[in-house]
Amino acid sequence: MKQHLLRLGGPLLLCLMGFTGPARVARQPLAPLRAAAVAPETFETGTKPDYPTGTVAFATGSWTLADALVGTDAADHKNGAQAVRLQQTGTLTMNFYLPDGAATVTVQHATYGTDGSSSWELWAQSQGCDCTKWTKVGATVLTTSPVLQAASFVVNIPGPVKFEIRKTSGGRARLDIDDFTATDFGVAPPAADNSNLALGNPSGAQTDVSMPNNYLLLKPQYAVSYSRDRGKPNWVSWHLDLSDRGGIDRQDNFRADPTLPDEWYHVTEFSYSGSGFDRGHNCPSADRTSSVENNSATFLMTNMMPQAPQNNQQTWANLENYTRSFLAGGNEVYIVCGSYGVGGTGSAGGLTTTLDQGRVTVPSRCWKVVVILPVGDNDVARVNAGTRIIAIDTPNVNSINTDWGVYRTTVDAIEAATGLDLLSNLPVEVQAAVEAKIDAGPVS
Repeated sequence: MKQHLLRLGGPLLLCLMGFTGPARVARQPLAPLRAAAVAPETFETGTKPDYPTGTVAFATGSWTLADALVGTDAADHKNGAQAVRLQQTGTLTMNFYLPDGAATVTVQHATYGTDGSSSWELWAQSQGCDCTKWTKVGATVLTTSPVLQAASFVVNIPGPVKFEIRKTSGGRARLDIDDFTATDFGVAPPAADNSNLALGNPSGAQTDVSMPNNYLLLKPQYAVSYSRDRGKPNWVSWHLDLSDRGGIDRQDNFRADPTLPDEWYHVTEFSYSGSGFDRGHNCPSADRTSSVENNSATFLMTNMMPQAPQNNQQTWANLENYTRSFLAGGNEVYIVCGSYGVGGTGSAGGLTTTLDQGRVTVPSRCWKVVVILPVGDNDVARVNAGTRIIAIDTPNVNSINTDWGVYRTTVDAIEAATGLDLLSNLPVEVQAAVEAKIDAGPVS
């Protein structure tokens, strides 16, 4: 999953790639190469119960922790028994190089206990380089949630490289870091089963402020490509199985998304007021009823699009209910949906192009793709020409037919209309087979 893009040039890029020109100066001995890349470092071995600077022998090798410890408290949010906890401006630094470079780095992060938000950064240093400074990779990450989330960075450094995580916010809030994973240069990261992006990142979205209209938000509940200038998602992608369903009530706590960059406009729960359009969920509330936190996450405004009420409450709701009906029969489902175009007709009548003083674009079309599989492993490999895939493309009008089946189309047609590359993690020959079909199965 691509999130942060390393933008380098000139001497700095040459230095990181190991090129320093014909004149070289003496330098200090470097740490030895390791035999394999980190895949992943879970921080489950080694101990360090206090904050002063020290080294810890983790499974992947020696790391230096400064203003940091190995946290084992119940308040440490972690996978397994341990995570690294940073305070103030703490750092977590590799004392070894990954011999085959790095294509991507993914880091799990969460706030400690009930502490407030923390910001942190990923830095890189190449071996064989006369550089004395580390180079920042991508954008600063803001951690706001006590639930572990993944921050992914596109690194693309071909030679031996090591990394450092730096907590930059200072203050009393503490930060948990867990499950550091790097992929070798030139190697795409594997698509994890049940991942919200297992079938692909349709637009190559990245969590990079220089890409404000294709900004990736990775949440445990779903993944979003967000458009700052349109005030709505380009697409939202998620996985659904029985474990996502429970008895939790609908929270109805519509609110701005605090994980967007501070300097951007944050669409609020009142941005659609009086417009004649619903705050239309992309990932539905009823797909995330296993916990209060999971259901609450679906009410962030970055998961909403202005949707004509009959479209939202009937046509789309009917397809959502039908999709969930597969779960009890031993199936799991992958879903990606979104909207495009400008101008819809809500309950107030008349064509409307924007809301909230032009900050939110009203789309003209709303689309969805549903991939249905029997529960199992290796999901991407199990999609084939016979897999049922439902694709719909609906007008965003209040006079819409409530039968979603009449709006079935091909994945190819949605791609042509939106410019997206859907189901991109499937083998090319499988994509060609399944994306050209119009579903002809039952609708209830």
